[in-house]
Amino acid sequence: MGFGGISVWQLLIVLLIVVLLFGTKKFRNIGGDLGNAVKGFKKAMKDDEEPKKIEKEDAGFEENKEAGSEDAAKTEAQKSAEK
Repeated sequence: MGFGGISVWQLLIVLLIVVLLFGTKKFRNIGGDLGNAVKGFKKAMKDDEEPKKIEKEDAGFEENKEAGSEDAAKTEAQKSAEK
């Protein structure tokens, strides 16, 4: 006896009919897709376990300090001229 009252011979006959209907190429494609799905799942699970490192990047404001202070000085001069 096989699985749930189905013998091994019956399973082989069903498998043979399915292979004849769909061909082996479909089975290779299905196997490849299933393998990629399992790999993706494992990678996602591994990524969740590792703490993510966030690096703060400099926005580059230091390079423009002089230009920013000049603009601020111009703005202040304009405000005082308006008064």
